[in-house]
This record gives sequence, C-alpha cells and structure tokens, in this order.
Amino acid sequence: MDVQAVRRTRSGDLEAHLATPGRAELVKEVAARIKALKVDFIYCQYLSITGRIMGKSMPAKHWAEMAERGVQTWLGGVSNVIADRHGRLIGFPPNASELLAIPDPDSFCQLPWNKRAARVFCTLFWSKEDPQHPGRFLEADTRGNLRRIDQAFRAKHGGLHMRVGCEPEMLWLRPGDGNEPYKGTTKPYAYHIDQFEQLTEVWTRVYDYATAMGLDMIQADHEDAPGQLELNWNYDEPLRTSDRLTTYRQICAQVARELGLLAVFMTKPYMSRPANGCHHNVSLWTGGETAVNPLVEGRLPGMDEVFTYRQGGTNVFRDPNEVWLPSELGRHALGGVLAHLNALTAIGASTVNSYRRLNDTGLWAPVGKNWGLQNRSCAVRCSSPDRFEFRAVDSMVNPYLMQAALYAAMDHGISERLDPGPPEDRNIAEVAASGEQVERIPTTLRDALDDLKADAVVRSALPGNLYTIYDWYKRDEWERFIWQVSDWDVKTYLDCLP
Repeated sequence: MDVQAVRRTRSGDLEAHLATPGRAELVKEVAARIKALKVDFIYCQYLSITGRIMGKSMPAKHWAEMAERGVQTWLGGVSNVIADRHGRLIGFPPNASELLAIPDPDSFCQLPWNKRAARVFCTLFWSKEDPQHPGRFLEADTRGNLRRIDQAFRAKHGGLHMRVGCEPEMLWLRPGDGNEPYKGTTKPYAYHIDQFEQLTEVWTRVYDYATAMGLDMIQADHEDAPGQLELNWNYDEPLRTSDRLTTYRQICAQVARELGLLAVFMTKPYMSRPANGCHHNVSLWTGGETAVNPLVEGRLPGMDEVFTYRQGGTNVFRDPNEVWLPSELGRHALGGVLAHLNALTAIGASTVNSYRRLNDTGLWAPVGKNWGLQNRSCAVRCSSPDRFEFRAVDSMVNPYLMQAALYAAMDHGISERLDPGPPEDRNIAEVAASGEQVERIPTTLRDALDDLKADAVVRSALPGNLYTIYDWYKRDEWERFIWQVSDWDVKTYLDCLP
C-alpha cells in the first residue's frame, strides 16, 4: 500500500478548506487591513468544548504564512487542558499529536481596547502528520462543527436555515474578601432605570466595544438580580450569532478588568434571585441576502463580513393565517425540539450550577417539558408569532454546541413531521406545586447527561470524539461535585444526632 497516497487522500479536508473559493482574496484583504489599521499582533482564537476562548497571539507581519500554514498547538486545548479527578488528561493523552488552527480571514477584527491587536477565529484540523487522520477536520472543534451542520441542514432542506438571537444575562459584581467572594453593585430591581444608570460606565463601555466589533446593539436593561444586566444585539445566522456571543463575553471580561469588577456568567450565584439565562430565540428562513449593517458608519476596523447580517427572505416559522400559532413546518420543528428536550438540556444547562436555576422554581426558569404561547413556565415558548424561545439554556452555554443540537432536533421533527401537541397555557410551577404530576425537564446534570447518552439524534450534533470528550468532561464535573463536602453538608449533618 502507498501510505503517502492514503495520507494525501485523507488530508483532503485541510486542502479543500484552504482552496475555498474566494479565500485567497480574503487573505490579501486582511493583509491590507493589517497595514491600514497598524495592527501588530493577531489573536488566533478557537473555542473549547465549554466555550472558553483558546489560542495563541502571533505577530501580524507573519499573517500571509499563518493564513496558509496555520497555527500549531496542542489538541488538549479543546478540553481546556484539564485533567479529570483521576489525573487523566480529558480527551487526549500527553503523547497526542498537535492540532492545526487555520485562521478564517473573514473573522478578522481589530480590538477596540488595544488597537495594536486584532483577532481571527480559526477552524481546527488534525495535524498533517497525524498517523490516523492527517489533515482531517477536528470533530471536537465546536465552531467548525456548527458550520458543517448548518451547511448540511441547508442542503437537505432546500436552503432552509435558522436565524438566532441570544439574550445573555450576566452579573457585574465587586470582588469580595475573606468572608464573601463577591459583592453586589446594584439592587435587584428589574427594568429599573435608576439601577441601570448606576452601571452606566459599564454598559456604555461594553456598547462602544461591541459596536466596534460588529454587534448591532438593539436594547439593554437591568434585570432582577444584583448587578444583573442584559444587553442584546440583532439576530443573525447561527455561526455569526455564536461568534458575536463569544465576542461579547470577551468584551465583558475586558471591561471588568478596566473597571476592577467581576464579569460573572456563572448561572446561579444567588439563590432566591433569578439566574443568568441565555434564551435562544429561533426562527426558520428561506432566502435573504447578506449585507453590511447599514447603521455602521465610517471605515470598518475589520473585515466587512464581521459587520454583515442576513436580511430579508421568508420567515417560514410564521403562519400568516394565524395570530400566534406557528406554521405546519414550525410545528414540526417544535415537535423535534420537544421530543429531544431532555438531551438538549444537557447542552443548554451544561454545569452543576445550571440546575440550581432549573430547581429554583417560580423565578422565571423553565419547569415543564412542554411549549406555550408567551408562557414562561414552559421550556419552549412562542415569544412572538414568528419565532420560538428555547429557555432551557443559560449563560454558561457553548452557543456553537447549542445551535448545532437545535438543528439536529428540528431536522428530526421536520423530516418525521412530529407534532408538539397543543400549547400549554397553565403556570407549570403552580401545577407542580398543587401535586399534579408534571413531566419535568432534567433536574440534575447527571440526569441530563444520561438523557443525552440515550438520544442518538442530539448526539449526532456532537460527532465522533466531540461527544466522547463532552460527556467525559461533564461527568467528571458531576463526580467532582459529589466528591466534595460543602458548607451545606456541614450545616445540615454536623450535629443532627443524637
């Protein structure tokens, strides 16, 4: 057997990616932007399975070489370079080969807080020298995985695609001391302008940075936990929406450093207060065109594509003959989401702490495995006649995984014409409190992971070792939680007998 010939054939993913039509022109355009913007360094970024931003900084003068050859780094970065409770590196052994991060030139954008630096997102590949899969797509690359699933869904359904808007809640807190790890900055008054104004220096700086990096900011408010803000930007296709949520988190971390605060995306820091959700508002479209946001003024500090949004087309989730009920296709999409809701929860509520939110009923968190019209006690609600809101998702989510999983569930619902049943109009929290049996979404991370393991449809959105690594990482998190003795244990059991 000609081993070298086999390797050349199997490395076709990398070769095809580098030969993508128009890529060479984009690489040249980035070089021109680097010169015009006087950028000296580039963050070559990729996402871990938990959504953490990983990568390396490279001198911008090496852009042309970097764009062609990529950035070499260790595979374990996709699992946060962490060992499990037993000391084993999660996902990859110490002798695993390197990964190759190939910059996506259309994601180039200058950092507004450090104009000597810019960032590009990268697509990940196995190294060319890997003995098993040289130059193949790295399945554990959650961003690249979403792109491929998005393309497959469009091809199967005649150009049908999602457009998604996220509602990222998070807390702005002050560092604590030896007695408490954090302190509040405002009072827990939802929609209260006075509380919102107390954080003016925070949100205006976030707004300025976000606008400079392509986020079309549309509204903001103070939510009902101490220091809790929600800033929203316009919805778009899945990959760009996920990139913008990642960029937003990066911006918040920078603003926190500048102001001496904590930017907290932890789901539930306070009991008896609403948690940090990240509802995904999903619509289904055909057609439309991509265009630079017309509200952007002046020279763009990055590639046009960073400031581009999908506009126009037909929203096929909406039934023009109904006031609130979705179209037949929309109902089938909802049927798929409902059929796979438990497994989807394992992606959307991805931490042990996530289930503090789902168990603290009566505080706007979803309870029932059902859907409704403007019913916030349901896991899925039609928040408008033209979209549905997936609510079993919080601020710790990896949006690339979440949107890939939603695609898989909706594909099944549309293909099999699944019926979601009638909408629920009761308050499910009150129904459950009355003693009536309610089919609930999972209430612990372990239960959700078991549901994901049993759900082949949602698992298909985590192909190959992506699912293996995610399950390993999250079950280790659960084991670490169970293994620890907490303050609750001590307070409850220290002197309970005799």
